[in-house]
Amino acid sequence: MSIFDYTLKELQEKLNNKELTVTDLVQASFDQIDRVDDEIKAFITLNQGQALEQAKQLDQEVNQVNNPLFGIPIGIKDNIVTKDLRTTCASMMLDNFNHPLYDATAIEKLAQEKTITIGKLNMDEFAMGSSTEKSTYFVTRNPWNTDYVPGGSSGGSAAAVAAREVFFSLGSDTGGSVRGPASYCGVVGMKPTYGLVSRFGLVAFSSSLDQIGTMTKTVEDNAHLLQAIAGHDPMDSTTANIEVPNYQDQLKKGVKGLKIAVPKEYLAEGINDEVRSSVLDALKTYEALGATWEEVSLPHSKYAVAAYYLISSAEASANLARFDGIRYGRHSENADNMIDLFKQSRSEGFGDEVKRRILFGTIALSSEYYEDFYKKALQARTLIKEEFEQVFAEYDVIIGPTTPTTAFKVGEHTEEDDSMTMYLNDLLTLPVNLAGIPAISIPSGFSKETGLPFGLQIIGNYFDESTIYRTAYAFEQATDHHKQRPNLGGVK
Repeated sequence: MSIFDYTLKELQEKLNNKELTVTDLVQASFDQIDRVDDEIKAFITLNQGQALEQAKQLDQEVNQVNNPLFGIPIGIKDNIVTKDLRTTCASMMLDNFNHPLYDATAIEKLAQEKTITIGKLNMDEFAMGSSTEKSTYFVTRNPWNTDYVPGGSSGGSAAAVAAREVFFSLGSDTGGSVRGPASYCGVVGMKPTYGLVSRFGLVAFSSSLDQIGTMTKTVEDNAHLLQAIAGHDPMDSTTANIEVPNYQDQLKKGVKGLKIAVPKEYLAEGINDEVRSSVLDALKTYEALGATWEEVSLPHSKYAVAAYYLISSAEASANLARFDGIRYGRHSENADNMIDLFKQSRSEGFGDEVKRRILFGTIALSSEYYEDFYKKALQARTLIKEEFEQVFAEYDVIIGPTTPTTAFKVGEHTEEDDSMTMYLNDLLTLPVNLAGIPAISIPSGFSKETGLPFGLQIIGNYFDESTIYRTAYAFEQATDHHKQRPNLGGVK
């Protein structure tokens, strides 16, 4: 049995029984990275020397560990700031940001739990993409089949967990960037309620949509990880000042009597037949466990793609204005004057997708188009939010597929005239971010055609992550999809 097959609670027990050391765990991560990361390319920057030194120090503290995160290696998406550890957002603009001065709040909280950061994970540049093909550095590959993408923008975070390079990881989710990769890579990915987890230290893409999320092998592990990073933060005024419940308390209480809503739009034309069948099979499992489900309608969800790309691009245009080559970011050596310095630094520093969204957002915010585009996108967002609220007045959770298809091949949607096809891959995840509600993707099966994983998306009401986890855990325990692992580096 591989060390990566154990849950966090099992690893805690083994540390307490002296069957494993923290150094063993950290070394196992680096050994697996050595075996498979030339093929997967999940990591941009490794933290090997510091991680091993920290492991040795924690080994001296092991007596009776009561914290399941103690000493566990974690990978961090490269748009989450880590003190003195290079943070690039997978962009040439921040290529030399080698020594950040502070940790993001989520990283500080994990440090209090004594996790060990193994390194920084690849992503689409500034989190703008759905495949991790938009990284400045390299394309991350899907561990189940390296001809395919791992999803994005948190593709490195999902691939590292699926490839058993780390036990869990942090990503960010602006329009599905945790849940999409989780679905494509067959892992568990949670996007919390907007405001549950501090965004301080998360490099902003779209401030009203961004949320740090958690990626793990199992639902229970995910609940432990979210528990550690959730909560109010005075450094982030958008965090909710509420008491964070103990997610373990309700995790194993079952789903008898649970009322499930299934939007007909989430199983309509454009959803792959195998994906649709996997959702219907999952609903049969829930029926056997005592839950009930009914079809509902979310008609305004069809506007989610347009609303999302207008709002997110507008906010990106404002947020990325700071990267001008003087205050922040790449400083061009080819400029003759100040205006040319701005132009050259941004032209050299940003990739094509980032430039495309900045231009789109700038136009949307202009006086000529603001009323016709940006304002209407905000109105559509309100309608989408109200629809969710109406459904949650009668139902406990909403269930559907995470993505319309399994992962697509590397290079399949990279042409400029095919960018819309790429955007539509987030069709089922975008409404959740627009409404600010929580959702999780869990493994729900595999394609007979490609062997790639499917993801089941479970959407909950505001700050009701407990019900989402309870629903996800019941399905996970009734199936064995989460136990399957890709064959990499001689380990399966």
